[in-house]
Amino acid sequence: MAFQVTIFSDYICPFCFVGKGVFQQLQQEFPIEATWRNIEIHPETPVGGIALADKFPGMDLQATFDNLRRAGAPYGIQFGQVDRMPNSRLAIAASEFARDHGSFEAFHARVFAAYFTEGRDIGELDVLLDIAREIGLDVEALKAALATNAYQERMQAAQEEAYRSGVSGTPTFLINGKYRLVGAQPIESFRNALKRIEEEASRG
Repeated sequence: MAFQVTIFSDYICPFCFVGKGVFQQLQQEFPIEATWRNIEIHPETPVGGIALADKFPGMDLQATFDNLRRAGAPYGIQFGQVDRMPNSRLAIAASEFARDHGSFEAFHARVFAAYFTEGRDIGELDVLLDIAREIGLDVEALKAALATNAYQERMQAAQEEAYRSGVSGTPTFLINGKYRLVGAQPIESFRNALKRIEEEASRG
């Protein structure tokens, strides 16, 4: 059986970056059709971003990123030096432009890497345009789409879909419309869940 999986994610979520690596491995093992729904988990973030130390006072950021590096390493996910959280609204809008032009996966991967691996500010228009240029998108068309808020309604629809689906954190993996896994869990947790769903389907 094929699994229909909707993944609710945000480019400023490090666990989504790790989850992306885990999920890519799963796609090599199971017949999975995936749809990514990018949503804003911190829409209150100012346009210029905010220092992580200010956003999460008291958190041991070094320990957090050390843990993320260990979790991501088996899947080729690398974390560099990250000390600010950008506003992700523009990046999400740009990803919808990429979706419309057949380049969502490439853009999606590059935005995550630009932020978490390279430490670039994905809230900056010029950074997003550079990424678009790298993967062969029409930069001027993207710039025009972003200037006119062309994807505002679609982005709002994604937020509402997340709300209806009971999404309380990212990444959330919604399998076949009813099974939910939250967070960058160990890959074995996903394997076990998918096998259980297969068994349930085979019993009718």
